[in-house]
Amino acid sequence: MKKYLLSLLALVVFCSFTKYSFTEIINALKSGNAAEVAKYFDNNVEITLAGKISSYSKSNAEIVIRDFFKDNPVKGFKVIHQGENAGSQYCIGNLITGNGLFRTTIYTKQKGDNQVIQELRFDK
Repeated sequence: MKKYLLSLLALVVFCSFTKYSFTEIINALKSGNAAEVAKYFDNNVEITLAGKISSYSKSNAEIVIRDFFKDNPVKGFKVIHQGENAGSQYCIGNLITGNGLFRTTIYTKQKGDNQVIQELRFDK
């Protein structure tokens, strides 16, 4: 029980030091605004679209996401699961678009006082 309480306390302290939370990232996805999503990108971001994984600079990743949102107009986002693993956080959800659902996985890592997106996956 003591370990559980210490772990819970550590999680609360860790989350309180992040400049923004997954809620803001999720809201950016819900808006379908690539510039808003890109605010949370790390300097380099790995993006998976249609099973193809590529690494992009922050500015190029924004262009890729903008094109994806243009081709797949966003109607909403529903969170399925969120968690933490070895200092990283992740969120799995369904991005609802005009062309159907995309299972979306977001991986973030603490960098300074910010939680930044390092990987973003969209699977049909």
